[in-house]
Amino acid sequence: MTVEIFPLQEIPEIVPGDDLGAALVLAVLAGGPSPVDGDVVVVTQKVVSKAEGRVVSEWPEGKATWVARETRRVVASRDDMIIAETRHGFVCANAGVDASNVAEGFLTLLPEDPDGSAEKIRRQLAAVFDVRLGVVITDTFGRPWRHGLVNIAIGCAGIPALVDLRGTQDATGRVLEATIVALADEVAAASGLVMAKASGIPAAIVRGVDLHGVASPASSIVRDRDEDLFRESPLQAIHGRRSIRRFESGPVARPALERAVLAACTAPAPHHTRPWLFVGLESELARKRLIGAMAEAWEADLRADGTPDPVIERRRAKSDALLLEAPVLIVPCVRLTGAHVYADEERSAAELQMFLLSGGAAIQNLMLALHAQGLASCWVSSTLFCKEETRHALGLPEYWIPLGSLAVGRPPAGEPPARPPLDATDFLVHLE
Repeated sequence: MTVEIFPLQEIPEIVPGDDLGAALVLAVLAGGPSPVDGDVVVVTQKVVSKAEGRVVSEWPEGKATWVARETRRVVASRDDMIIAETRHGFVCANAGVDASNVAEGFLTLLPEDPDGSAEKIRRQLAAVFDVRLGVVITDTFGRPWRHGLVNIAIGCAGIPALVDLRGTQDATGRVLEATIVALADEVAAASGLVMAKASGIPAAIVRGVDLHGVASPASSIVRDRDEDLFRESPLQAIHGRRSIRRFESGPVARPALERAVLAACTAPAPHHTRPWLFVGLESELARKRLIGAMAEAWEADLRADGTPDPVIERRRAKSDALLLEAPVLIVPCVRLTGAHVYADEERSAAELQMFLLSGGAAIQNLMLALHAQGLASCWVSSTLFCKEETRHALGLPEYWIPLGSLAVGRPPAGEPPARPPLDATDFLVHLE
């Protein structure tokens, strides 16, 4: 098998409103190789964006404003660098907003529908040359764990973006179990050999690629959220965790809960202790038993006080509904056994506070670990006010102190809303 790459050099500067397909036809007629069946025409994102009017002024708003507009989700950030997910699902630097190969003071944005753009170009070229063609639209992306940029496919038409080799055999006869080849990305990377940033060549023809298989869009290469093991940087995960008060139906896998609890147990605690216990309630019967015990305690307090507070009643009703509807409840507890007793009462009290604080740290770790696995959670304080009843409902010894409850489940469809921006100077004081 031989693969050849032919640069298309006779393409003029593309401006908004230009017919890019026609420009590619003219480049072929002006000296490029005549397309044959199975050829793949590769075009850079930059000229597609220019032709489609995805060119914007950097001023007065600035590049950061355009990056924010094009960002669906921040994956990681450091100083001025932002790795963001675009509305297409691509994860790239600055959400694809770029100032290279464009006039000073202007920026290009990614095409609105790269797969649709590729199909439009494919139809134009196929109609003129009467051959079966594929089209790939490329952009240069960085890669985790490796230096350097490489061309990848952000749009394609007429070729299978992915080639599933699972179930076939390798050269030794071994059956492949996990191999899915990103063919569109391989074609894109190959084209980069003749379409360097400074070459002024925005298109090429790649010949000799095996295109057998059902054509599929480049969007099919984007990994589903549930399969994404590297969805957020550690710092972004802390910012991204939100309290979610409604959940998708369905069970939560126990291994995910166990991994989260192990992460919770890395929290700091005094005297090398791990003074925590996490009680999981997965059945509706177990949840109702806990909620019922707390309800009796609330009602007894109200009868004793004689002055029901409607605000408290509404809050209790909302928390009860949340705890009942969540797929899983986790009741975190802390014990004070192991705390040192000092002659100084104030120091002894501080010792107990350290144990309670360690419980809070473990809860935070637990919520972050759940978030890292794509699970949502919401901390509800109600068991703090019904410690004895909670212990009885859970069958716990009296030395365990319940620290609220965590409602856990899969988040509803769509991303949770972004956390409102904060000003660090409202919370941080520097002393010289």
